[in-house]
Amino acid sequence: MERLLDIDEVVAHVKEYLAQGDIDHATQTIADLRPADQAEVFSELSEGQQTQVLRKLNAEDSADILEELHDEEAADVVESLHDADLVRIIDEMEPDEAVDLLHELPPERAKSILSALSDPNEIRPLLIHPDESAGGVMTTEFLALRRRMSVAEALNAIRLWAPEPEIEESLSHLFVVDAEGRLVGVISLYKLITSPPDARIGEIMDRDVIFVRAAIDQEESARIMARYDLVALPVVDEQGILLGIITHDDLVDVLEEETTEDIQRIGGSEPLDKPYLDSSTLYIAKRRVGWLLLLFVTEMFTGTVLRHFSRELESVVALTYFIPLLIGTGGNAGSQTTATIIRSLAVGEIDWHDALRVLWHEMRTGIMLGAVMGIVGFARALMWGTGYDIALAVAVALTMVVLWANTVGSVLPLLAEKLHIDPAIVSGPFMSTLVDATGLFIYLQIAKAILGV
Repeated sequence: MERLLDIDEVVAHVKEYLAQGDIDHATQTIADLRPADQAEVFSELSEGQQTQVLRKLNAEDSADILEELHDEEAADVVESLHDADLVRIIDEMEPDEAVDLLHELPPERAKSILSALSDPNEIRPLLIHPDESAGGVMTTEFLALRRRMSVAEALNAIRLWAPEPEIEESLSHLFVVDAEGRLVGVISLYKLITSPPDARIGEIMDRDVIFVRAAIDQEESARIMARYDLVALPVVDEQGILLGIITHDDLVDVLEEETTEDIQRIGGSEPLDKPYLDSSTLYIAKRRVGWLLLLFVTEMFTGTVLRHFSRELESVVALTYFIPLLIGTGGNAGSQTTATIIRSLAVGEIDWHDALRVLWHEMRTGIMLGAVMGIVGFARALMWGTGYDIALAVAVALTMVVLWANTVGSVLPLLAEKLHIDPAIVSGPFMSTLVDATGLFIYLQIAKAILGV
């Protein structure tokens, strides 16, 4: 079995070579690695060392490294490069990756770089599409077959094309267009190889081809690819003309990006636009402070509720013992529900039209969970010697709070999706804070009714 690569050891060697002025050995060490490992080693170098390495590495390796980095990180890296060096590297990048990098550069420099590329027309069509759309993540480097081609002509076209390694893996299926470039079918490479050489592509292709429009969101494109196990997904314009394809590596990038954003929003923070360690403390603070202030203001409602019921709490001090239990249980139940609903939304299991079914599902779940928590809470209250009435108030309140948390936790993500807001925003701290205040109000109202205070 091949020994796992020790990145730290490689970084140490590269830095040692650079410290000795041996740029050739440093760059050769990096060039011998796989692209993902190259990028990881490269990221550990100082800014000056990165510039040295990029200028010395061949354009193909430099392009591989920049493609593996985050867009913002790549833009920071090339900031100190001369335009001639950057043009040399971008010429070797995949069109979609090159567009992402150009989007991060100052407009004037991006325009200058674009005009100096060997084939700017390969990239220009991609610049008009938003970054997070299907058109923004597609590549224009693909082979389209004509339906009037013979099998022999199609196979010869594949031999002459000689695609990049990243595109080779998408060749299991090839897309077919008509004379105007409209997508009309798809054919597997296996069928192409096993068909008679003189057979026409239009006669043996599959006309039922899955595609997306260029304006569709990248997350929806990724969802379609995952649902139908597609290696490549064709992207067309409003007239059905084939513009490009989304490959499986684009799918992985999209899923990673969307998952990262959701996780950070679930934690109650705006997503970072660059790697964590490359983000300044001021930048991180700015991304968090807005939500922290909003949650702080929301949490003030809890204090308002306590103040409103101050007389009742003063007369029955034992009620305060169960406040952390009540609001903690409600927040946890709400977070469980939102996590489940958001996941179901993400994979396409439910949508807004399922709102009533989801609500009924979670209400029944809430009653079951609330009953269990109520029984446990009732027993715990009696063990503390608080009396039957307080124990009953705690039990009923726990049942109602869990039911309420499940109800809110099921509706809010669906409502956010309907309003085109990321459902992750209403989960985690936001859900807990909301249920804290409302759950406390429910508890004290129930206690007031049962105890008659």
